Amino acid sequence: MKEKEKKSIYEGLITESLSNGMFRVRLDNEDLILGYISGKIRRNFIRILPGDRVLIEVGPYDSTRGRIVYRLPKKDKDKDKDSNNN
Repeated sequence: MKEKEKKSIYEGLITESLSNGMFRVRLDNEDLILGYISGKIRRNFIRILPGDRVLIEVGPYDSTRGRIVYRLPKKDKDKDKDSNNN
């Protein structure tokens, strides 16, 4: 059995929402790629909106498309301010 091709995982920012669960994602290295949501995100009804930070998995054959596998938690600025005041 052949070893699977390695997929690269990048962190990026959703810049635009397209139809059918597709998104335009700006990676941290400033590349723009097309991302589609994975089945687990779709099945668990996780909402992804422009401005969210995500992890995206890009295969070795097509570096212009990737699968969004995780939505990173938002950093609450209000929560940080409260913890600094106490």
